[in-house]
Order: sequence, then structure tokens, then C-alpha cells
Amino acid sequence: MTRRRRVRTAVLVAVALGATPTATPAHAHGGRPLGPENCTATGCHFDVPPGTYDVTVRLGGAAASSTGITGETRRSLLPQTAVPAGRHVTRGFTVNVRTPEGEPTGPDGTPGLDLTLDGSAPALAGIRVTPALPHARIRSRGGIPVARQIILIGDSTVCDQPAAPYSGWGQQLPQYLRKGLSVANYADSGESTVSYLADPRLWGTVQPLIRPGDLVLVQLAHNDKTTDEATYRADLEAFVAGIRDRGGEPVLVTPVVRRWFNADGTLDNGTALLVNGLGVDLPAVIRSVAAAEDVPLIDLTAKTKALVESLGIAGSKAVYLYDEEHDNTHTSVHGATVFAGLVRDELLARHLVPEGTVRVG
Repeated sequence: MTRRRRVRTAVLVAVALGATPTATPAHAHGGRPLGPENCTATGCHFDVPPGTYDVTVRLGGAAASSTGITGETRRSLLPQTAVPAGRHVTRGFTVNVRTPEGEPTGPDGTPGLDLTLDGSAPALAGIRVTPALPHARIRSRGGIPVARQIILIGDSTVCDQPAAPYSGWGQQLPQYLRKGLSVANYADSGESTVSYLADPRLWGTVQPLIRPGDLVLVQLAHNDKTTDEATYRADLEAFVAGIRDRGGEPVLVTPVVRRWFNADGTLDNGTALLVNGLGVDLPAVIRSVAAAEDVPLIDLTAKTKALVESLGIAGSKAVYLYDEEHDNTHTSVHGATVFAGLVRDELLARHLVPEGTVRVG
């Protein structure tokens, strides 16, 4: 297409488990109606173009229920929500729809917006999908636009992993955010600072998408195994400058630790704490650049180190994929969810997002 179409989509679908869904018809781009076929007892598909969409759901029914929602490439969009019998609750979230829908160097995925219902007893009573408000229309703080989007730049510990049992923490972060704040996860497996900056599918694609007020979280270290300190520092500075050039707010994130214990039950070693093959203490360089460039820092290395050590050698296995793959680097869905919660807490503590846009507890 040579012309960008303006989308006005509003969908209200009532779904009863085991029954035929009914809907108030609406129209997607191209004039095609969005009717009862959009939702089943297990999920929904909306034929919408790439963009950012606000989703409002009504959960509950005659029986007690517990419903969670995932979308696109296994993104957790709404945590399991319990509703007593005979009651209903309304929840909302904002979702980024794009191609490729998962990792930027991966397959295109399925066009449109796909949502999956999960939980012990899912019950979707209604759903409404609308295009998110343009960024310029969002109320600002002191002339600075309030962030409506968190862009993630990272590696396999952050990305939207395509298949179980793997999950990146960025894949789990959306469930902690309310309607009005979305996550655009452009993390990609196997990337270093060097490769991410060099690939047009990555930095060359992401930088032009950054809008004024967007938060851009950068966590790249695991694959900088042979990057010298001067190059690593310069690469981090290039991300910071490039994000600021677009009006975004860079946030540097130190990498999650590897589950590599000493005999005394600590993670005080170079393997766990991401000291690379050249002896470069990568988290220390990130902290240094953040201080020198006056950039907010989320010290996820310190946070995950404290958490994993507190769980101990046995208890921390469930956070990683030790039992499934003998993997002490990548996280399970449970571990990624816990680590995403640490990021959520830091975003709030550092006042990087408004309190009303974040789910707590």
C-alpha cells in the first residue's frame, strides 16, 4: 500500500463458554465486518493492520472463573484474574501489533491481533478493541509527553521467545501494565551491542519508530563475549544518543545473572556476573555509562543476583531452565515473570512510568 489508512475499529463481543459468540458488528480496514467469528471459547482473532490497540475485556459468568490472556507471540497481556460466580469484572491492556510479531529477525507470524484465553477456568463475557490514541494527544507532564510505549532492545533473555519452555522477561512485562501503556519488544536472540547496531532489521528499524516520551530499555551484554571495553562503551553511548535524537528516554539495564553458584552459595564469579572473555565487567561499564550520560539505570544484575541467591541452589532451578534444558542462562515462564516484576518495580521506583499505568500486587 502507498497510502496509510486510518483505522477506526471498535469491537464488542459477548462470549459464553461452550456457546456461539454474539457480537455488535464493526468494521475493520477495507470495510470487512468484524462479527461473531472473531472470538471462540479459547481466543480471538481481529483482522487489523499493524499498530497499537487498546483492549477492554469483561470477565466472569455464572460459574466461578479464572482468566488470563496471552497474545501474539506468547506475550502475557493480562494475569490470571479470578471472578466469583455470578460476577463480572472489567480489565484493560494495550497491545503492540507488528510484523514480524515476535523477534525482529524471526518469521512474520500471523497478521492481525491474536489473543488466547488461558487460566484454570477462563470466561470471557465481552471484549472491545480500539486503536490507541495518537501519542500527540496524550496529556503531558510539564511539556514532556507521558510515555505510552516502552520499547525493549535486548537479547534472548528479554525477547518474545517463540516456543515453550523459554520466555524472556520482556515477554512477561505487558501483564504488569494497564491500558494506556504498551510494550514493543524488539529484543532478539543472540544479539550483542555490535550486532544489534549493525543489523538494519534491528537498530535501523527500531530507531525511526521512537517517539517523543517513549521509554527505551536497553539490555545487551550476554552476547558481548568478545567485545572490548572501549567498543562496548561506545556502543552503549550510541544507543543513548540515538534514542535521545528521537525524543525518547533511554534507560540502561544491566543483564540478568547466570545461575552459576560458588561452593558457598553465592554468585560472586565472572560467569554469573557477566564478565566477558576479555575480562570486561559488562554490568560495571553499563553503570559507568549511565552515570556519565545521566541516564536512568535499572540494575537488574544486582536485583536478580539478590533474588537468585535468596532462593538458593535448589530453589533457583525453577527460575531458569535447569531441569528442562540444563540451562543456567535462559528463564522459564515463571522466572521471566518474576524478573519482569523486578523491572516493573524499578520503573515505578524511579518514576519512569505513572503509577496508574502499572499493576501491582
